[in-house]
Amino acid sequence: MLVALLPDWLQDKAKVNQETIQRLLEENDQLICDIMVYQDKGQANQCIQYPHAFHRNLINLATVADATPTSASKSME
Repeated sequence: MLVALLPDWLQDKAKVNQETIQRLLEENDQLICDIMVYQDKGQANQCIQYPHAFHRNLINLATVADATPTSASKSME
């Protein structure tokens, strides 16, 4: 796992648990909702940092997914 890409609260954990993944997914859900609210109000410039946070979370989730062995590779061992 590329620890450098993970946020500080994840860097010390070699093993990412389901709660961490769920936390990132829920944060992404909230970010999407917030972005939509600001866009509907015509205030897209007020949420400029939200897409950056969303992207960061997607990268973190992808990093976790890449580091997690699939069930097919486990069964082969």
